[in-house]
Amino acid sequence: MEEKQPSFIHTVSKIISDFFNPLVSLIIFFVYMSIQKYSLQDSLSYFLPILLMVIIPVVIWLVWNVKTGRYTNMDVSNRIQRKTLYIFIAACVGIYLSFNYIKNGYIDFVMLFILILLFALQISNFFIKSSMHTAFNVFVAALFFVLSCTMGILWLGIAALVGITRIILKRHTVKEVFMGAGIAFLVSFIYLYCNIQFQH
Repeated sequence: MEEKQPSFIHTVSKIISDFFNPLVSLIIFFVYMSIQKYSLQDSLSYFLPILLMVIIPVVIWLVWNVKTGRYTNMDVSNRIQRKTLYIFIAACVGIYLSFNYIKNGYIDFVMLFILILLFALQISNFFIKSSMHTAFNVFVAALFFVLSCTMGILWLGIAALVGITRIILKRHTVKEVFMGAGIAFLVSFIYLYCNIQFQH
């Protein structure tokens, strides 16, 4: 029997979903923020620790767990498998926050709220497998809003698109996508509120 080829919508959804995964979306934000706010040297001194302590270890962790069969795929679609992923990412972010505080004497607000979002998703994971792709893209939209309203609105559209692709690819149900978006909206609202207070 001939194997059924994926439809055009399925193929496009996979490309969008794979590209706008949480790590890539955050990297795009950090690059955009660096261009807007910092010199090249300042950008490197800010972004390099995040790259070395969070992004690279998480990528290695994902690849290693997929290769050894502990995770079914790079998306970590399985709810039980997802528990260890949340713990590992939270540990990496925690190490970076501690390092940054000791070195620079301040708490990195963006990374702190990424940690809060991770904890919220971890709690929801006990009840429902909230969409991490959707949640992180909604939060990235909030991060962009602080720098540019246009980019914030654009990224909110990307987050909605990513949510739709997760349903098309059957990685999440409609309920799981809305749960991820809802958690991220709540965390984003608190982040934006704190950001406004902090600036005054």
